[in-house]
Amino acid sequence: MNTPNSQQLLPYDISATEVKEKVTMKDIEIKGMVSAHCIIAVSIVMATIVPAVLLDDYSVYGTHLVWLYICTVGVAAVNIAIYTLLGVSPPAKKNTLSYKVTKVSKSCLYFMFSCLLFHAIVVLYGAPLLESASETFSFAVLLSTFTTLRCLCILGPNVQAWIRVFSRNGAMSIWDTSLQITTASSVIGAWLGAFPIPLDWERPWQVWPISCTLGATLGFVAGLFIAPIWIHWHRKQLTYKSK
Repeated sequence: MNTPNSQQLLPYDISATEVKEKVTMKDIEIKGMVSAHCIIAVSIVMATIVPAVLLDDYSVYGTHLVWLYICTVGVAAVNIAIYTLLGVSPPAKKNTLSYKVTKVSKSCLYFMFSCLLFHAIVVLYGAPLLESASETFSFAVLLSTFTTLRCLCILGPNVQAWIRVFSRNGAMSIWDTSLQITTASSVIGAWLGAFPIPLDWERPWQVWPISCTLGATLGFVAGLFIAPIWIHWHRKQLTYKSK
């Protein structure tokens, strides 16, 4: 027979167990995030090293657009593969072929709109309108890959979910928090990369849009490592609302 004292302690014991289980689950998710982010970071390194071995006269500066295209395709493919395998995105409401085709079509449409939007924003901030238009659009595609594509992989083509995640206290999972950090770090990196362009240093990396693409890439990689560290450090304080 349970004593009154033990009955009084039972709810507290359950509460402590639930808290411990939540912390353990967060630790497991953080480890999965670290692995995923490391693979994504490695894909950027491989996009820089492997072509340099296989192609003549390949360099980040000399053949910058080639590097940009390889990096964009590599990061996009790895992101899609990893988040599909991890099952991070919300479950499909329907399992029909037409629903899946519609979802993929909407994702492609959102991504293209994001590229055009970034292109317009970059031009408004001083990028050449007609001259180097292909370079500007390629930079916009890279930025969309670092930001919008990850939104599509983690949240799906759901604009309301995107608005929620990037609103105050809108994150509902550690993946939402990582999305906030990597998106912000990519955009800030691209913005900081624009500062050396007008300076009269005559360096090869000052040619548009090299410094901006490098800044965005370094910012993205920094965000990949900062996100799990920050989440792990604050894991006991992070409380997410149920979806």
